[in-house]
Amino acid sequence: MGHASLKQPSSGALRSGPQSSRAFIGAHSGSRFSEPAEPVGAQRRRGRGTVTNRSGRFENETRVEIDDGWNSLEEMPQFETVVGIEKPKAIITRNQSPDISFDRSINPYRGCEHGCVYCFARPTHAFMGLSPGLDFESKLFVKQDAAQLLECELSAENYRPRTIAIGTNTDPYQPIERSYRIMRSILEVLARTNHPVGIVTKSALVTRDIDILAEMAKKGLVKVALSITTLDPHLARVMEPRAPRPERRLDTIRQLTEAGIPVGVMTAPIIPAINDSEIETILTRAHAMGAREAGYVLLRLPLELKDLFTEWLQANFPDKLKHVLSLVRTTRGGNTYDSTWGERMTGSGPYAWMIGRRFEVAAERLGFTRERLKLRTDLFVPPAPPGGQLNLFAFETSALSAAPDTRKQKAAAA
Repeated sequence: MGHASLKQPSSGALRSGPQSSRAFIGAHSGSRFSEPAEPVGAQRRRGRGTVTNRSGRFENETRVEIDDGWNSLEEMPQFETVVGIEKPKAIITRNQSPDISFDRSINPYRGCEHGCVYCFARPTHAFMGLSPGLDFESKLFVKQDAAQLLECELSAENYRPRTIAIGTNTDPYQPIERSYRIMRSILEVLARTNHPVGIVTKSALVTRDIDILAEMAKKGLVKVALSITTLDPHLARVMEPRAPRPERRLDTIRQLTEAGIPVGVMTAPIIPAINDSEIETILTRAHAMGAREAGYVLLRLPLELKDLFTEWLQANFPDKLKHVLSLVRTTRGGNTYDSTWGERMTGSGPYAWMIGRRFEVAAERLGFTRERLKLRTDLFVPPAPPGGQLNLFAFETSALSAAPDTRKQKAAAA
């Protein structure tokens, strides 16, 4: 599991500073995370997605900010981004889920500053003793040794290459990547070893690495998917406050396509009565920019995310709250979430069926490919193991699989 060097309480009122001692913290032992949480002031959470910082599901106490009569809550500082160092023992995460197309992934960061209110990765912050709410988007962890760990794992004698997915949990190109450059260091290792990678991101920062991605694309080693949830800039601002504007994401598809990099679009998540009307428009615009694969995911609300999303609806779309949640329940067997394999991504029931058919009809009409692009694994050249020597047989095997068969060519010519 490794360890992290940042460990702070989940309540914003416990931040260090002269004002924090002037507010009372109400603690209720044994509280459940489904109980109401007090909204954090709009100015303190400006530029953030969620409206509360409710405690995680593993906490024995729920901490609530209470004004002590001296207007102390108004003096509390804003939620600023704090970055800690996480030191995992391994960087490649394995899974055996039967309903996803990859069996391994990498997450360069824990937490995500984009602040997407619907992010299903939010509950993972509870493992750090932090809130899946505002903590998830303001208290981040960087896996500083990711490239070195990756090189070590790829050099293992029993390692067999398959596409590594990056961006399936938190965005590898979130704002702090500009300074930490963890994703770029990972790409440098993958490019050097000819290892295939699939990337999902909302960020235009991916264009910074076109120099690496374009060379990998020539070998059939990479594809990128841009996540676009809406084309409405106002909705994007309140739903995913620190992610690039929708138009920038569309332009990113264009830039990657022009560089020869295979690009897809993810209309995810589709939120009933919020952005479901935009499915066809998003696909049309993305295809015009060069995207040739498309996918979607219906809104998922596991664990603490159910309450965080409900609070966000109450703050931003109070008139739609009951209608949205009612439609969500029709897709999850009467609940707000169903983790059943094969249904958790697309839901079930009439509404979910209708969404699926609309997506399929639009994708087929526009000419999106049905078959997913398969990346090459036969070019893989393992790096030298730490303190060891390169495996010469691996080089020979890779070279033979990549080189044309001259004997067959000569026979054909004869």
